[in-house]
Amino acid sequence: MRTTVVRWFVYYKCRKVVNKMAKISESEWKVMKILWDKSPLTSKEIVDYVLEENDWSRKTVHTLISRLANKGVINVAKKNKYYEYSPCISKSDCQIEETKTFLEKVYNGSLQMFLTNFVKNQHLSKEEIAELKSIINNNPKEQK
Repeated sequence: MRTTVVRWFVYYKCRKVVNKMAKISESEWKVMKILWDKSPLTSKEIVDYVLEENDWSRKTVHTLISRLANKGVINVAKKNKYYEYSPCISKSDCQIEETKTFLEKVYNGSLQMFLTNFVKNQHLSKEEIAELKSIINNNPKEQK
């Protein structure tokens, strides 16, 4: 019975996150990147991976894990005597939301302003320009 309740809770939290994406801090992104690459992981494994690349305390990493779980961004599943953590949302979904937030904050939601600024200030190869043109010309969500 308890397992069913836990599964329902995890499902509900995941569904809620997909419907309304939680904001993830820069530090939380570091934990999520590890989980997207290597999950499922125990908290000890997460801490070990994070500490390889960051000069943080173990407590800081545990706090980040707790925050992500409370936001419903990661699943928590009891396996034997350990808890395992895995992402509740895909990396691409988070990237899309971060991109939308960035565009709204910096460019008032204008993709055209962003692309204009990006293209003018970056050295793009002919191949990169051709790829961008192809993406734009083959946009399946093209509005008429």
